[in-house]
Amino acid sequence: QVQLVESGGGLVQVGGSLRLSCAPSPTIFSINAVGWYRQAPGKQREMVAGMASGGTTNYADSVKGRFTISRDNAENKVLLQMDSLRPEDTAVYYCNADLQRGNVRYYSYWGQGTQVTVSS
Repeated sequence: QVQLVESGGGLVQVGGSLRLSCAPSPTIFSINAVGWYRQAPGKQREMVAGMASGGTTNYADSVKGRFTISRDNAENKVLLQMDSLRPEDTAVYYCNADLQRGNVRYYSYWGQGTQVTVSS
């Protein structure tokens, strides 16, 4: 069964940093387009950062200049570096990706989510 596995969440103080990771399982699947989303209590899920298969990135205005999405091709995973964290960044963060194995593509898989809590 194909799934996305996220890690790296936790509790951090205001102004701190965290790095989230998203990897396919099993690892024979590669990641094409990918996005990081978050959902805070009582709010709708929103996109935070995205990366197309060609490498083009986009960010929500609220995280521009603070968050960076990138690929670690050697380890077949996608990262979200989060700096200058604020209390309003507190949410469950999800990875969503299109995967590929050989010539077969699989669309819109979600990870299980990882909690990020920013304390003031």
